[in-house]
Amino acid sequence: MGTAAKMNATETLLEPFAKALGQPLTKQSIRTLQINLGKRCNLACTHCHVESSPQRTEELSPQVCEQLIQVIERFPQIQVVDLTGGAPEMNYGFRPLVEAASQAGKTIMVRSNLTIFWEAGFEDLPDYFAQHQVQVVASLPCYLEHNVDAMRGKGVFDQSVRALQWLNRLGYGHNPNLGLDLVYNPPIPSSANFSLTPDQAQLEAAYKEHLQKHFGIRFNRLLTITNLPIGRTKFQLDHRQLSQSYLQFLVQHYNASTVDSLMCRTELSVDYRGFIYDCDFNQMEDRLAKTPQGEPLTVAHLLALNSLDIIHTVQTANYCYGCTAGAGSSCGGALV
Repeated sequence: MGTAAKMNATETLLEPFAKALGQPLTKQSIRTLQINLGKRCNLACTHCHVESSPQRTEELSPQVCEQLIQVIERFPQIQVVDLTGGAPEMNYGFRPLVEAASQAGKTIMVRSNLTIFWEAGFEDLPDYFAQHQVQVVASLPCYLEHNVDAMRGKGVFDQSVRALQWLNRLGYGHNPNLGLDLVYNPPIPSSANFSLTPDQAQLEAAYKEHLQKHFGIRFNRLLTITNLPIGRTKFQLDHRQLSQSYLQFLVQHYNASTVDSLMCRTELSVDYRGFIYDCDFNQMEDRLAKTPQGEPLTVAHLLALNSLDIIHTVQTANYCYGCTAGAGSSCGGALV
């Protein structure tokens, strides 16, 4: 059987995610506003589903930034403002959004690659984070230098370690108001020998022991995130002719007990253009949320309708199996 025929045969074995659910995935009251400020980044990581890089220029506009500030100020139900990118710190609107969220008493999270601290013009970021009690969620896909540099670029591990030590000196990782979480992403599969992300609690213990022993680093939590077959991950899986077999692996490990805690149920994901999505992954696949009239939902609509709870049903796709396989996966780590 040829390669194309094999892939088609595999596709026919996949149960659509919507069928596995058995009922619509309903949206709940929105508590988290996740904002992707743009695709500009100082790194070009191999696993980046956003496909960010130093060559990308897309970023938030002043108009959309002002609309988002109005949303943050108007809706008390928003508990968390989650800033991501790209390197969110490099894109327009980052500091105005941090300061608006701080003034409104929201929990502020920034998904930082840590290496940004060493770029010209961004050296004040650690102090700025501490000043506004920004919770730092930092990518560190392994505690071993070789593995990190292979995924994210030569020298990234050393810069990340020094950045974490800098944050520790400011109180991050031990001051209860200065949260510091690390994110583990597994390597992109190079063969059909797939595996789920390791047990989050056990891997966190290993991270803490190694980083404390060798570098004196302290942090709060480790978040394990499954690689979904989108963006650069899908490109590499396609190149190795593994996309369908990887998706089938995720299907086989579907865990219905993760569904209640899926992040897409209580968050809105916003892109740099002001369009709304159920989650960051739908954003990267351009699966826009819609108004009741079928129009693409925007931040302007939220303000005009004076509501965040416009979406009733989450749009799903087969890559949603990545969030529901094993212990589950989300921007906050494992789900069960």
